[in-house]
Amino acid sequence: MIDLEAPDLHQQRLQQVAALIRASGARRVLDLGCGSGGLLQYLLRDAQFEWVVGLELSGELLAQAKLRLEALPAARAGRLELICGSYADPHPSLAGFEAAAMVETIEHVPPEALSRVERAVFAGLRPRLLVMTTPNHEYNPLYDMDPGEFRDPDHKFEWDRARFRHWSQGVARRNGYRVRFSGVGEMHAHLGQPTQLACFSREASGA
Repeated sequence: MIDLEAPDLHQQRLQQVAALIRASGARRVLDLGCGSGGLLQYLLRDAQFEWVVGLELSGELLAQAKLRLEALPAARAGRLELICGSYADPHPSLAGFEAAAMVETIEHVPPEALSRVERAVFAGLRPRLLVMTTPNHEYNPLYDMDPGEFRDPDHKFEWDRARFRHWSQGVARRNGYRVRFSGVGEMHAHLGQPTQLACFSREASGA
């Protein structure tokens, strides 16, 4: 069996998300649910990104991010802002960024709050590009997990590929986005990849 959430898978996720954002040409980026700053660290090391904002509900994780990032030249140059808050709440001052990321965060949201997240992020913030990752529940047996067991005790759900596609396509349709799907990690012929990835891009006619 595979070791659960091997460290290299986490780094692969961060690198793939950072690469997609870089390829979009974005210069202003939001990390929604930034945690302890793993993705922010990648972004701040790239001169392309002129303004990077991390939003995180946990004050403890935000403090860890500050400690992790404050010595980076980009942070000292004023290219970083850390905000304590939830992406399920409106943040008008953060609307219109060129790109945003939600890396392994949506599965921490109670299902009844998903509509709030959709309104706040896709209808409110409306980034031109949003890259989202979440676990692929179908892959969990390869981690020697019991049926119905989640990868983290704080996960409120874990979607299979069909459910993630259904939700993502609905969000995209309702909010003027297109979405394409890929994954991160070792591919299994029947179970897919351990991490699912959705890349939402706002349609040219979107407001």
